[in-house]
Formats: sequence, C-alpha cells, structure tokens
Amino acid sequence: MPASLLTCPRILVAGLGGGSGKTIVSLGLARAFTEQGLTVQAFKKGPDYIDAKWLGLASRSITSNLDPFLLSSEVLRNLFWSRAQGVDLALLEGNRGLYDGKDVLGTCSSAELAKSLQCPVIIVADCTKVTRTMAAIVLGLTMFDPEVDIRGVILNRTAGGRHQKILRQSIEKYTDVQVLGVLPKLPENPIPERHMGLISDAEFSQDPFSELAVFLRTHADLDACLNIARQAPSVKLDLAPLYPCSRKSVPVRIGVARDAALWFYYQENFEALRHAGAELVEFSLLADHELPDVDAVYMGGGFPETLAEGLTKNAAMRQSVKERVLGGMPLYAECGGLMYLSRELHYEGATYPMADVFPLETKVFKKPQGHGYMSALVASPNPFYPLETRLTGHEFHYSRCVDTSCIESFVFHVELGQGMAKGHDGVLYRNCLAGYTHMHALGNTLWAKNFVSAARIYQGCRNAGRPCPDIRLKEST
Repeated sequence: MPASLLTCPRILVAGLGGGSGKTIVSLGLARAFTEQGLTVQAFKKGPDYIDAKWLGLASRSITSNLDPFLLSSEVLRNLFWSRAQGVDLALLEGNRGLYDGKDVLGTCSSAELAKSLQCPVIIVADCTKVTRTMAAIVLGLTMFDPEVDIRGVILNRTAGGRHQKILRQSIEKYTDVQVLGVLPKLPENPIPERHMGLISDAEFSQDPFSELAVFLRTHADLDACLNIARQAPSVKLDLAPLYPCSRKSVPVRIGVARDAALWFYYQENFEALRHAGAELVEFSLLADHELPDVDAVYMGGGFPETLAEGLTKNAAMRQSVKERVLGGMPLYAECGGLMYLSRELHYEGATYPMADVFPLETKVFKKPQGHGYMSALVASPNPFYPLETRLTGHEFHYSRCVDTSCIESFVFHVELGQGMAKGHDGVLYRNCLAGYTHMHALGNTLWAKNFVSAARIYQGCRNAGRPCPDIRLKEST
C-alpha cells in the first residue's frame, strides 16, 4: 500500500536553554491562535507533564509528549501525525536548549525532533545583558546543523528601545533569520513556579492565557509565525495504528487516582488501557472515602507532598487502598503514587501517615533526588512486565526513600537513572508494583495488555468468591 502524503502547518518553539521563555511564548502563541479561531494541537518535547498540561489548557487541546528516548522514531512520527491530521496548526514546545540531548551528539534533542518531523524552528532567546553577541549566537545555531530549519527568532526579556533596536539590526545584518518578535521583560511570571517547574493548574485559579495572547499579539508578528508554519513540507508516511486491536470481551474497570495530589499521566497510557479492554474510572484520594468498584488501580505522579495533610486526614481512603492491595487487587504506581503507598511522608519538618502498603518512608528534599531518562531491566516476576523486559522511562523527584534496607528485592535493575536506591527501582507487594519510574505506554507496549490481564484475573476471582493469587509473569506474553 503506498504511503500517504500528509500535510500540517507546524512549528517547534525552542530555546537557548532552560528558562529562556519558550514556555511563556508557546502558551501565548497557542492561546492567540486559538482565539483567532484556529484549531491548535499542542505537543511537548520531552517527558514533561506540567508544561504539557498548561499547553493543553492554552490551546484547548490534549497535549501529547514527543520524546525520542521514550518512543521509537516510527512510533513518534505515527503519534505526531495521528494527532496533527486536520488541525490548523501543530505547535511543538521544545525542552532545554535546541541542541541539548543526552550525549555529545545531541541524541534526543529538540533539534533531532525537528528534523524527524521536518518541522520549522522558532528560537526564543533570552536577551538579558546582551546585544550584538545575539547575532553571533543565532548565526551559530544555523550553522551548527544546517539540516535544522531555523526560520525565526523571538527576542525575549529586552530592556528598552535602544536595546531592542541594536538586537534587531544586528540579527538582520549578520544572519538570514527573521526577527519575529521583540518581547519586553514581564514584571512577574504570569504562572508561578516551584521546585518541579510551573505549579499545577489545580493550584492556580487565574486564567493567564488571554493576557499572554495579548502580550504576544502586541510584541510579535503572529502572521509571520503562521506563515512559517504553513511552509512546512508535506511528508510521505504510511501511518500505522498506535495500539493493537483488542479481543472483544467483557471490559475490566481500572480506577485512576486523579486529583490535585496525583495528576501526572500521559494521555496515551489511558488510550492504551482502553484499547486493551479497560474502562477507566477516575477517583480522588483527597475527596472520596473509598475506592470505587474496580478491578485494578493506576496511580500516577504529582505533588502528594503539597497535599499531604489532606491525604492523611482521609484515613478511610488510605485504609480502603491498603485492604484492596491485601486482597490481591493489581495496582500500578509511579513516583507520587509510591509516596502515597509508603508508610510515611516527611515534608518541611512534618510527618504524614500514608497508606502503609510498603514499609517505606519517603522524604522530600530541596534538590532533585532523581532527574532524567531511565532505562531498567525487569529483574523479578511481577504482574505487569515479563522478566528481562527492558523498560524505558524517566524520573523527576525531589523525594527519596530514606531507608530501603527492609526491601529484600527490587523489580527493576536500573541501568540508567537513580530510582529508589542506586541501581534499583520498583517494589512489589502482592499484585501492587510501585517505583519512581514514569513510563510511556507507546514505548513499553506490553504494559497495558498485562495490566488489563491482571485486572481480569482479579475480576474473575472476585466474581467467583475466590482469593486472588499473586500474579507473576515469567516470560514475554
């Protein structure tokens, strides 16, 4: 079957480094174009839940993360084009500096993503205390890798008229890169930050996006940005299904803990579970007093430390979770979910009792205890991954387990990353697996199928009035 010719206006907004202002620019562009009546599909490069959530709110879309480490190049292109078909603009936000990757070759960088998707690039440059040198920086970016299609630059944090004039004239004189905008310094960040980046939308009641849209319309040439996006080339690609077709059977019900405490999830993880035969039931660890009638539970990451008092006060939910786990219910937890399932959480000098599924204590520190990509080998039988499976993911946590000597064995042998203890991640009790590794279902294709299979075993045991056994996968299924 011949490949299809796919078209979509698209741009990737990249920076010179972290904190350059690319998120604020991306949010402003997303809302400004949305207010013009365009259908904007947002994407976030890298394993970032927080920026992705804000981009989704600004564009009124569900943001997908595109990361060359988490996803193969084929899956990444399939995901992008599956989401981008029929939209007026695909807006991608990069991460870190344009050419920053996980090694000296720039592997997994925003530049590599732009090349993979044949996507024009707009640079956001922090111009604090720099004038003519910015022209040299922009010129260097274009020459560093000629295959990266850098089409424009937005000058951020400019000081005044003279500063702006020299910046613009220098770039126009020495480079072929179009100056698309000159942004003055904002008196304050419209979206407050904390230790893991921007705060969550659940903790911020204001809507900053219309104000950001006005800011970008006033100080940037939106028509020129859109024109660059519309010049992105068509691509020949044979789109493959993102998920395998599941057999028709009675669905299982998987509960998803989703509230202000836990909300770090990839949309594709939900879709993978649904395609595997699950009905997802959302519940709150803060507001609900017991687990819903479900056959398994999924707990993502988030900020349990900032809501620790509320989690502790809801003793009925903590007891409900523990009792279900004791009864053999499958539960899969990542990062914040691990913290909730531990015995205690220590934060800012206070100690908060948690669900006490694992005999662990977690403590939140001022500096990251694990940050970056992860790769691990499945070393112990469990309900979700066969032995010897290579798991790819990422971690970003300021907490750590203060003592893991009580853990006899870990599920994951960590080859890249920190985990719960150097070289180890993932603890298992009955059919409950928890660790610091965040994973993407499209990069770990057995997870959803095995999750649903485990839930179906538990469902059958419940319906028959039998105890649920410990479910252990020994080889690839």
